[in-house]
Amino acid sequence: MFVRGYLRASTKEQDAQRARHDLEAFASEQGLQIASMYIENESGASLQRPELFRLLEDCHDGDVLLIEQVDRLSRLNADDWDDLKAKLKEKHVRVVALDLPTSHALATPGDEFTASMLQALNGMMLDMLAAIARKDYVDRRRRQAQGIAKLKAEGGYKGRKPDTERNEAIMQMLKRGDSWNHIVAATGCSRSTLARLSQQVKQEAATASA
Repeated sequence: MFVRGYLRASTKEQDAQRARHDLEAFASEQGLQIASMYIENESGASLQRPELFRLLEDCHDGDVLLIEQVDRLSRLNADDWDDLKAKLKEKHVRVVALDLPTSHALATPGDEFTASMLQALNGMMLDMLAAIARKDYVDRRRRQAQGIAKLKAEGGYKGRKPDTERNEAIMQMLKRGDSWNHIVAATGCSRSTLARLSQQVKQEAATASA
């Protein structure tokens, strides 16, 4: 059995590794060692999460997927959540979340009957917390849209301003050859932003050499 930590932050946040210490402390308390950490800055409302699916591909039967909170794993709609659960079930992965005490016993092997009962209970709790996380996401998006609409009506919405200082730092990292994974982890930028800035760096280099 391997314990695999998963750390996720949305593209609006800066540090996907914020909860790393908490996961390591929990594993230590349980007498476990985290075999590997999978870190990404992607939205929990999307299944387009390369590191999460790399984690699942790496998993063996009975491995533990350790997360800080259920919303780190899912803010998905019902259909996407069902798809992710099917993948977890296929790989026989046990989800342990620090904010879900019923899941903690799954971090250590037990007899088959107890494990089955805990899995069933944990599955129901995961469904409930995933639904709450999705509702929170939808509510926040709705309030954000309402706020923008109000500002537009009042003529006060100017759109999001680019973070020029951060973007300049990202471009410098690209120019010196830093990997995309390193840049995403260090800056919290989205991969779409990184792709756009990478293209800008290439265009500047082409112009300079012309």
